[in-house]
Amino acid sequence: MSYESRLKDDFTEDFFEAILLLKNKEDCYRFFEDICTVAEIKAIGQRLEVAKMLDQDLTYTDIAEKTGASTATISRVKRCLFFGADGYRFVLDRWREQKGLEKQERKK
Repeated sequence: MSYESRLKDDFTEDFFEAILLLKNKEDCYRFFEDICTVAEIKAIGQRLEVAKMLDQDLTYTDIAEKTGASTATISRVKRCLFFGADGYRFVLDRWREQKGLEKQERKK
């Protein structure tokens, strides 16, 4: 299945091609520390953690306490997780598969 993003342009194409050149975590740290602010990197990491916790059916209160994320951030991540482009779902499923973890049953 093919996905055509509305964000696609020459700049984002080059950006994603650059990301695909990264081979390990050290490469990622080096690249993202140069291209993003510390706050941006921390926010992206926090959103991924929020997505993991939503996927495990944790409550907003539990997620906010454990991550420091606002309820607005949790709500945005939830909307993307369940109604977005399936980017979170793809990464969470692949991460779980790589770690040998069971797939969580999601409430509908």
